[in-house]
Amino acid sequence: MVSTVFSAALKGLGVESVQVEADISNGLPMFHMVGYLASEVKEAGDRVRSAIRNAGFSIPPKKIVVNLSPADVKKRGTAFDLPIAIAILAALEQVEWERLSETVFVGELGLDGTVKRVSGVLPIVIAAKQRGFRVCIVPAENQEEGEIIEGICVVGVNHIKEACSYLSGEECVGQKTKGVSCKAVSEEAIPDYSDIQGQKVLKRAVEVAVSGGHNLLMIGPPGVGKTMIARRIPTILPPLNMEESVELSSIYSIAGELNPQSPLMSLCPFREVHHSITRAALLGGGAFPKPGEISLANHGVLFLDELAECPKNILELMRQPMDTHKVRIVRNRQECEFPAEFLLVATMNPCPCGNYPDRNRCSCTTVQIQNYWNKISSPLLDRIDICAQAEHIPYQHLQKSEKGETSDAIRERVMRARKVQEARYVGKKTKTNATLSPQDIGIHCKLGKEEQKMMQQVFEKMGLSARAYHKILCVARTIADLDGQEQITEGHLSEAISYRLPERMPRGI
Repeated sequence: MVSTVFSAALKGLGVESVQVEADISNGLPMFHMVGYLASEVKEAGDRVRSAIRNAGFSIPPKKIVVNLSPADVKKRGTAFDLPIAIAILAALEQVEWERLSETVFVGELGLDGTVKRVSGVLPIVIAAKQRGFRVCIVPAENQEEGEIIEGICVVGVNHIKEACSYLSGEECVGQKTKGVSCKAVSEEAIPDYSDIQGQKVLKRAVEVAVSGGHNLLMIGPPGVGKTMIARRIPTILPPLNMEESVELSSIYSIAGELNPQSPLMSLCPFREVHHSITRAALLGGGAFPKPGEISLANHGVLFLDELAECPKNILELMRQPMDTHKVRIVRNRQECEFPAEFLLVATMNPCPCGNYPDRNRCSCTTVQIQNYWNKISSPLLDRIDICAQAEHIPYQHLQKSEKGETSDAIRERVMRARKVQEARYVGKKTKTNATLSPQDIGIHCKLGKEEQKMMQQVFEKMGLSARAYHKILCVARTIADLDGQEQITEGHLSEAISYRLPERMPRGI
């Protein structure tokens, strides 16, 4: 007898439907699995047989063939254990068939029949709802994660017997009335901008960058607070909306980094990357591609400290994701795509010793400084909207007892500017000024005669590329939004121009 149970295979952020078919027939006793399986899925046979036996069911000495269809989609992970076991029990007529056609099963089995936590439950539940399934049977540890999605019943089970009881007629209890926790990180644990003394230029640049979603590079000597300022950016980021929260939670679910106690992420991520990071860790990849740091920073911040210390070939990998806001990974017979809508924040020293242009302290030669800057290509720097320079903090600033401006005050202005952009771009894919297309720039960043004359002079004198010209206009649009003005003025353009680096060394430092 042949039975069919529905499950799912992850393919990047997408989900492929999988039918688990079990056939029990007379013949030489054997257990055979087919369907383009990874090694951990092939090993499921031993786990499943032990789990079924230890759960109190019996498997007769017959020929058992399990097929995971479609056969051209690679199946990986341990989430197929539970559907394989249910398919075998259904073929043996030891469980009811009626609910199989409306139910999706995922879960790993222990040898005693317990159902263990797996990764990627959230995108699987989303796909199950879209494809018309009524119920998802998941591990109990993944139940809160699955219950984020409304309109589908998510049943958490601790043991294979509980899944069989549901198939025997027990009603779906539905979603929990208490709802799902949205708090992923304690905001009180994040330091505040009021701790920063001085560095008004850097703090202003950060405010503009966050308000418009602009990439930011902070340049300055060591120990002046660049990293401190960057690590406080999460305190001024606006919260995620529901759609963004679900997308981000799905990415973390696939990566296995979702917090079981609070599976719905409502705070923007802040991913701090060391300069020794590998290509696969940054972009994502592997034999079965998983999201990298770029995708884990989706709708949040990707922080690169000591930018010039990162290998040049690694930095160049970010150019396309910065433009397209997605990462496309192609493997043999497999193609995956992950979102990568992140805000790049980077810091670096002006020279190898970090003290340029103070020649009393800097011993670097012009060639050394040039080689140091050549580690970062001009095309990459061209994609950075804002470059702000830090200065040494005077002793008097360090002795001040009064606190500076708080993160709450800055976030209030950021939220106000974001709301202006949200109203302006309603119904469009554009969410922030940083993502404006050249066509939209012509509509929303119109300049008066004096402003056009000013930009022409700057364009010719600085030798700007078309991309750099558009980025100046986008930054000026954000500055105008912070000022509550619809028209971009010369003052807004002047500030935006001050955030650009000259084409080559010494880059205005």
